[in-house]
Amino acid sequence: MITFADLPEVIPIFPLPGALLLPRSRLPLHIFEPRYLAMIEDVLKTRERLIGMVQPYEAADQREMLHTIGCVGRVTSFSETEDGRYMVTLSGGARFRVLDEMDGFTSYRRCKVSWQGFERDLGPAEKDTSFNRDGFMEKLNRYFEDQGLKTDWVSLDDADDELLVNSLSMLCPFEPEDKQALLEAPSLTTRRETLTTLIEYANRGGSAEETIQ
Repeated sequence: MITFADLPEVIPIFPLPGALLLPRSRLPLHIFEPRYLAMIEDVLKTRERLIGMVQPYEAADQREMLHTIGCVGRVTSFSETEDGRYMVTLSGGARFRVLDEMDGFTSYRRCKVSWQGFERDLGPAEKDTSFNRDGFMEKLNRYFEDQGLKTDWVSLDDADDELLVNSLSMLCPFEPEDKQALLEAPSLTTRRETLTTLIEYANRGGSAEETIQ
């Protein structure tokens, strides 16, 4: 378990478009780029084993910039393939705010971050008392049919509200900016409302290349 006492001021950053990590969720990663292989090897030497997942975006001058809000994950399982790649699972901890990017000698990026305002992320699972689950599942079923997606409906039906909403937020093929909106949602209810809006928009025939403002 990660506690706030375990959270450092500087963390390694993995900027991966479309890859969303949320508190109390798990994200599998396939690591093969040399700089990120080096990052994993360095992270595994630390007690906390923390990696910050952040959505990148392209600035007007074509530089890769980082969104302000990300989510830290702890390496909870990993395996190495015969050709030197890593298969890693991150368990989502607290979100953070990027304050500054650090200069240094590592090939991967490192940022100074603030954890203020995200203390709730390390608490128990959130509840969504206003969740109309039956209506949501009807919309979700249509969305999956239209997108040609398959899932284990029994597992979705059995999942608690937070696991359902967070898993769909992470797995559905939304645009990176929409994933960022899901990450920044201040509560489970807000995230569910944002997720529902994205699903309804897609069900109405919204372009996959447009984002919800």
